[in-house]
Amino acid sequence: MKHWMTVVFAMGCGASVAADGFESPRADAVKKTDAEWQKQLTAEQYRILRKKGTERAFTGQYWDNTKAGLYACGGCGLVLFSSKDKFKSGTGWPSFTRPVDSAVLADAEDNSLFMSRTEILCNRCGGHLGHVFPDGPPPTGQRFCVNGNALEFQPKAAAK
Repeated sequence: MKHWMTVVFAMGCGASVAADGFESPRADAVKKTDAEWQKQLTAEQYRILRKKGTERAFTGQYWDNTKAGLYACGGCGLVLFSSKDKFKSGTGWPSFTRPVDSAVLADAEDNSLFMSRTEILCNRCGGHLGHVFPDGPPPTGQRFCVNGNALEFQPKAAAK
C-alpha cells in the first residue's frame, strides 16, 4: 500500500480541529447539534460530512460534471471550488487544483487506513470534504479530492 506524506499548507484563518470537535474561527460559523445535521442532510451527506465517510469511486454526484459553475459545501452552502479549477484525475471523485480561497478550507491530519493524509474540511461548518494530495497538475501540484455528495453544484447562471 502506498503511503502519502502529509501535505502541509496554510489555511488563511488558521482553523483547527479540536479534540471535542471542529472549532471555526469564522464569525459566520455554522454550529448545529447532531440531530439538527441528521434532519437537514440526506443519510449519505450525513455519513460523509459529519461522520467522515467516503463514497465509492465513480458513484457520487459531480465526479464527471463538466458544466461551468461553483461547488459549495453541502452542509452550509459556503462556496469552496470553481469548475475552472476542476480536472479529470481518473480517481472517480471530483478533483480540483485549488479552492476558490484558502480561507474556505481547514485541514487536519488523517492517519486512518494505514496511511498519513491531509483531510480537508469546510472552514465554516467543519464538514468532511475529502483529502488533498501532492500529485495534482500545474499550477498548484495539488489534488483536492472531494466527495461529490459533500458538495452542492451551482451552475454558472446561478453563481454569484
